[in-house]
Amino acid sequence: MRSDQQQLQRPNGAAALLFSGIWLFYLIDPVSVAWRARASGRGWVAIIAIALFCAVYLLVFARLRQVRWRPMSLARPRHGWVIVVVLLAFTGAAVWAIGQTGTALLVFLATVAMQVLPTAAAISTVAALVVGALASGWLLPGWTIDSGVLIGIVAAAVVMWGVGALFDRNRELLLAREENARLAVADERDRFARDLHDILGHSLTVIAMKAELAQRLVDADPERARSEVAAVERLARDSLADVRQAVSGYREASLPGEIARARQALSAAGIVAELPHSTDEVPSRLRELFAWSIREGVTNVVRHSGATHCRVLLSAESVEVLDDGRGPSTATAGFGLAGLRERAAAVGATVVTWGLDPGFGLKVVAGDG
Repeated sequence: MRSDQQQLQRPNGAAALLFSGIWLFYLIDPVSVAWRARASGRGWVAIIAIALFCAVYLLVFARLRQVRWRPMSLARPRHGWVIVVVLLAFTGAAVWAIGQTGTALLVFLATVAMQVLPTAAAISTVAALVVGALASGWLLPGWTIDSGVLIGIVAAAVVMWGVGALFDRNRELLLAREENARLAVADERDRFARDLHDILGHSLTVIAMKAELAQRLVDADPERARSEVAAVERLARDSLADVRQAVSGYREASLPGEIARARQALSAAGIVAELPHSTDEVPSRLRELFAWSIREGVTNVVRHSGATHCRVLLSAESVEVLDDGRGPSTATAGFGLAGLRERAAAVGATVVTWGLDPGFGLKVVAGDG
């Protein structure tokens, strides 16, 4: 997101600085008057005052370009009133030197005030500038009410208020995009953690069970022990392939494959298994969900239940995993079941769990059951 912010800030900031500076062209009239009066000291005073005014004006907008994307508390220069007073002093010097022509600077002063002062203070300042221009036109000898300056002050204030509001909306949009990106990363992290739990939790449980069985059979039945060790190696390789697929984001669970894995896991744990012989009746939209359901249910049976018997029932609309053990505790099963509920909700299915006497039941059913 930082690169997005720089793209919004730097190139557009240079264009904004050029846009703000090009309007200084309208000071050509007071500059011309001051130049014609350069023979007197007042002409040079006006020229210097206008030049300093323009320099501060451009520096202010350069600074605004740097801080615009910061929080609102930092979006305005710290010494806004000082800037306004300094520019007002330069304006006063120009007016003293060349008369009413110098009031053209008030338009640019209003522009700066709308950017460096809080909104209420900026509006009050602009109103004071309008009143001052009107009063001077009425009261000072030889002066007239300059409608161009008055309209320019008001128009500049309105335009800059709109520009400031636009910048604020853009900043809020950028912050919202950053927050959405952060939430997306968090969601992806949770998804990855859930997948690793589903993949490695089941596979490592089966590997541990088979390794324990092989250790018991080393002396009693070496041939069977070697077979179990070979199965452990095969399962480890399969688990590694599953992890690689999960990291790549392409991993899907296979319903027949999960039934075969469940048979191996339950056999290795010494649990009598009743498993479906066919998966043909399950529609394609539910096959992956039911595969994850069998994996999660059987993993919990093997890990936590202490069961001696496990039964898996499969139909076109539901899958059930039933055992005669004590069931998973909240601490041991909460994360896996929460992930399963997320998967089920994504396809409009429901996860139901209940206690048996003895045992535990897990059911995933299409629709609301």
